[in-house]
Amino acid sequence: MNRPGLPTRRHLLLGAAGLAWPLVHAQPAHRPGDALRPRPLVFPRDHGTHNETRTEWWYLTGQAKDTAGRDFGFQVTFFRSRVDGTQALRGPLAAKQLLFAHAAITDVQGGRLLHDQRIARWDGEPPAPVAERGVFASAEDTQVVLRDWSLRRRPDTGHYTARVVGDELGIDLQAVPQQAWLLQGDQGFSRKGPDASQASFYVSQPHLAVQGTLALKGQRFEVRGTAWLDHEWSEALLHPEAVGWDWIGMNLFDGHSLTAFQLRRKDGSKLWAGGSFRAAGSAQSATDIYRFSAGEVDFQPRRWWTSPLTRARYPVEWVVRTPGDFYTVKAVIDPQELDSRSSTGTVYWEGLSDLIDSNGKAVGRGYLEMTGYVQRLVL
Repeated sequence: MNRPGLPTRRHLLLGAAGLAWPLVHAQPAHRPGDALRPRPLVFPRDHGTHNETRTEWWYLTGQAKDTAGRDFGFQVTFFRSRVDGTQALRGPLAAKQLLFAHAAITDVQGGRLLHDQRIARWDGEPPAPVAERGVFASAEDTQVVLRDWSLRRRPDTGHYTARVVGDELGIDLQAVPQQAWLLQGDQGFSRKGPDASQASFYVSQPHLAVQGTLALKGQRFEVRGTAWLDHEWSEALLHPEAVGWDWIGMNLFDGHSLTAFQLRRKDGSKLWAGGSFRAAGSAQSATDIYRFSAGEVDFQPRRWWTSPLTRARYPVEWVVRTPGDFYTVKAVIDPQELDSRSSTGTVYWEGLSDLIDSNGKAVGRGYLEMTGYVQRLVL
């Protein structure tokens, strides 16, 4: 017998490739403003948008090389934010939601980060079936579109397509799952603070095989690599004492996956922490994934970099203690700050980083994200 609130055996059965879940499309019962409560996640519906919640994002990061071995990092993030003051309005001009997106490419050889952003209002209604562009997010599956920027998932294969067209950068990538998706926290319900209301639903897709094209200032590079995708949605993520967070999502070279995060007070002390470790080839059962408790994760800064643009001071090298090992996380290059003051007003550091174990061996690569170093993060 299953415990109340957890997925049934039918929900947990994976398809032949470990990727297919039941095709159930029921809208979860949640009223705007109510605290989130644990519930079974149902796919592919829960890959789609959850307009009833305050904040949501789909977040693709990864590393890639061209045929000459040139190293790149890339990030494509789509955000959705509910506008509370317009929810009672009707009609196509009612801006019930904001959709915005950030994209960045880390050019390791050039020691530089190029980034771009988009923002638009959306009435929250589904588009016409033939819509290829426009501004919308689907409630049926991952399909988020901001005109000529998009992130889409094919329900038949689970493959993702990310497309970004900018003045100085371009991203056109196919990302193919090699493993089952990872339900973070308690079967996808992830605590983010000491109060029960501070929580999110959080689904990750580590070890995506990526190929496609990256463009930097008119140069095009055919690349292959490995990516990580996060999808997270929440009603109230930050505790009043929290100013931001530090997070890592790391694809280990042997196929393992490491997530670790901390919510941070203004003085830099840890308010809450969590994460997970999944061994290569694992699925979703409790014995396959070690989920970290708040006291099992610790971030200690080792080296700092000061942004010449914002004067924010970021730890670009950390020692991260987890139940599995003490890892060192090192930025591949220091200047990976994204200044999005012209869209969301947020400034944060988001960059390609190496993972080194306690024996000094490089064991993985992924992304480090640091928020709240200029001012408190406002979601």
